[in-house]
Amino acid sequence: MAFPESFLQELKARNDITEIVSSYVSLKRRGRNMVGLCPFHSEKTPSFNIYTENGSFYCFGCGVGGDVISFIMKIENLDYVEAVKFLAQRAGMELPDSGYDDSMSKLRRRVFEANREAARFYYATLISPKGAKGLEYFRGRCLSDKTIRRFGLGFADDDWSSLCNHLKQKGFSENEIVAANLGVKRRNGNGIYDRFTNRVIFPIIDVRGNVIAFGGRIMTDEKPKYLNTSDTPVFKKSANLFSLNNAKSSGSRTLILCEGYMDVIAVNQAGFQNAVATLGTALTVEQALLMKRYADEVIICYDADEAGQKATARAIPILRNAGLDIRVLTVPNGKDPDEFIRSHGADGATAFKLLIDKSGNDIEYRLNKLKSKYNVELADGKVSFLKDASKVIATISSPIERDVYISKLSSELSVDKNAIVKQVNSIARRNGKEEYKKEITNIQKNLSRQTDKIDTEHHKKPRSSSAEESLVVFLINNPDYAKIISDAVSPDKFQNTLMRRYYTYVLDRINNGLDPLTNIAADFTSDEASYLYRIMSRSVKSASTESAMYEYINVINEESQKLSNKDIADMSSEQINDYLKKIRKNKQ
Repeated sequence: MAFPESFLQELKARNDITEIVSSYVSLKRRGRNMVGLCPFHSEKTPSFNIYTENGSFYCFGCGVGGDVISFIMKIENLDYVEAVKFLAQRAGMELPDSGYDDSMSKLRRRVFEANREAARFYYATLISPKGAKGLEYFRGRCLSDKTIRRFGLGFADDDWSSLCNHLKQKGFSENEIVAANLGVKRRNGNGIYDRFTNRVIFPIIDVRGNVIAFGGRIMTDEKPKYLNTSDTPVFKKSANLFSLNNAKSSGSRTLILCEGYMDVIAVNQAGFQNAVATLGTALTVEQALLMKRYADEVIICYDADEAGQKATARAIPILRNAGLDIRVLTVPNGKDPDEFIRSHGADGATAFKLLIDKSGNDIEYRLNKLKSKYNVELADGKVSFLKDASKVIATISSPIERDVYISKLSSELSVDKNAIVKQVNSIARRNGKEEYKKEITNIQKNLSRQTDKIDTEHHKKPRSSSAEESLVVFLINNPDYAKIISDAVSPDKFQNTLMRRYYTYVLDRINNGLDPLTNIAADFTSDEASYLYRIMSRSVKSASTESAMYEYINVINEESQKLSNKDIADMSSEQINDYLKKIRKNKQ
């Protein structure tokens, strides 16, 4: 059973979707709807729509859609029950006593509790005789006791069952410990053992203060040097950031993006609480969008080695596409931020602040990197540099910003400005044509539906599937026609499996006096719910007339009588003749 219908309707009424979304996304009015940049994918042109009349949202860019519950589920990484609780608490509503399946919610809660207990255990081990090696490591990195406590740093000893035994004593089952990825099942199936051993531990905490995962650094030369929690019911490595819980409370709309845990902690200890790091992976689009929620600018502060420079080059377009301003901080002498701050002793914070103040934006960084590759004192070097530099400048959308860099290059290299302008414009036009071709190709793929991962059957029978889609949308918008439609079209006439499920579901709810969409987020997967809102958002007014309804019904009934090629191949000549007569009769 789901939550009571009346409770969900009141929940949505007291949590206006425009008000909820506007706390995460900057919205502007466009006619009856509100639009903004999608928080779920990178885009420069707003394609994220709020439909105020029916309390739904849909993004034409990435295809995500739903109601206010769906939005909170996705933006806060919550399951259905947790999202309902989140909105109920916000609206000051009491949850019903029972009547809903909260098994996943209970598992997530137990994983959170196990992680919290594990963090306490690791910290207690660190400050005990067993943790001497770990404490020596942290103090050798110049971390104060205050910093160690603030980040909840810990130590996993070399006993392969310490944590698992501790958690079992605290009442956690083996399945719960494994679900949290704190323990691993033995290959022979007999029992579990600790995931982290002989490592200093870095708890990963989300913006709500929950311990969601751990990172561990080995105390020997064994590999891997760093080990992180795998994805769990409460943690997705590619969608979280280390120390974002501290950074969001720093009062700054600038984030310092570091490469690892120790860099973040060292920068933080030096007085810069707005530092974050990815979790053992290269920067992802999800992480960039997460940063956009809390910042307008990101200062990339990766290591100065070759790997760090490559990571910087890869991160720049991801952050720029997320709508973030970018600066790049270059640490001198090939040091990482942690080494740099420690090398300056008591003046480490001041020295690091000077680096921040001197950091240039991403365009300046890329141009300087290119310039270092060529001898611009020579004609060949100057030409090669300007060709590559023009490619960088051509990616700038702002005409003013383009002109600034072109003028600067012209002055520095004593090259006619008009020549550089022509080169940049030529590259920009070529890039525009390539982007246009990609866009056309994507549109063609979308129209053919051959690459559709949700409705995999549409392209096989597009005529019947399109009519079925339109009839489902008509039924949702016009529930008074339910009896007429159900008498004219039975579910078995639907040839598209997903449309048949929608149709049966919507009819059943209407026949029971319920709103068709109130519980959609609970009764379908996130992708299936989004897809339903997709076909609803793409319907046009002319498709909602009574005459259009009868046309959909006729197409569905007509198409349902058609046989497949295999069916026809198995028929006798007499059966084929009877089938053809039937088709001709239906067309009269």
